Amino acid sequence: MEQFVGKWKLINSENFDEYMKAVGMSFATRQVGNMTKPNLVISMGDGGLINIKAQSTFKTTEINFKLDEEFDETTVDDRKTKTLFTMDNGKLMQKQMWDGKETTIERDVQGTKLVAKCVMGDVVAVRNYEKDA
Repeated sequence: MEQFVGKWKLINSENFDEYMKAVGMSFATRQVGNMTKPNLVISMGDGGLINIKAQSTFKTTEINFKLDEEFDETTVDDRKTKTLFTMDNGKLMQKQMWDGKETTIERDVQGTKLVAKCVMGDVVAVRNYEKDA
């Protein structure tokens, strides 16, 4: 988990609008989502508690969780999900489940980059972040 800790700056996104559409976000929310370039701040606290903060000029969201423990999450677009984070071959896997739907976000550190692969059904978006010194 240590390789994920730090501040990450969004460099680019591929197919993110299609992903947001597949998840069910409104046109207005997608417009803001497409313009926003959030920084991710990932930190670890006591007792294995992990914190991910997404900061942008539009909105800052924050989640606290422990690996392998499902919790209730309210997403940036106000979906109420059951969310589970796990580690799989060095990748941080996030699964969100709501209303019979499911999406996964796979985060992988590759050198000084963090690659987030967002999957909803057959729609895949990739968001690339760079470590902020």
